[in-house]
Amino acid sequence: MKKKIVINVPMHNEKARSKAMSIAVNVPVEAVSIGENDQLVVTGERVDSVCLAKSLRKKFCFADIVSIEDVKPANSSGSSSPNSSPPRPTPAQYCPTVYYERVVYDASPPNCTIL
Repeated sequence: MKKKIVINVPMHNEKARSKAMSIAVNVPVEAVSIGENDQLVVTGERVDSVCLAKSLRKKFCFADIVSIEDVKPANSSGSSSPNSSPPRPTPAQYCPTVYYERVVYDASPPNCTIL
């Protein structure tokens, strides 16, 4: 599932912006952009936001994760597909039969008690 991650990074000049973009491109992302207020917006699938923030902190000493959102695909039909059926009920599961063992004691024990 695609995620949109917004990270606040202090970028004061163009060199810092390009450095932040190059760090963000090293992880498998689909889109990287710099939003307003020095916020780095990363969109991608299987993006680890914590590792991205750690690598940004190594270079900038400050990186704050503002938000992480799931990006939902645009569905042109508007409703669920007509071929979908209601979920099937789960079948009943029966408990297995329990077998009991009966211990039989000898009614007439042997007379010899030396062991």
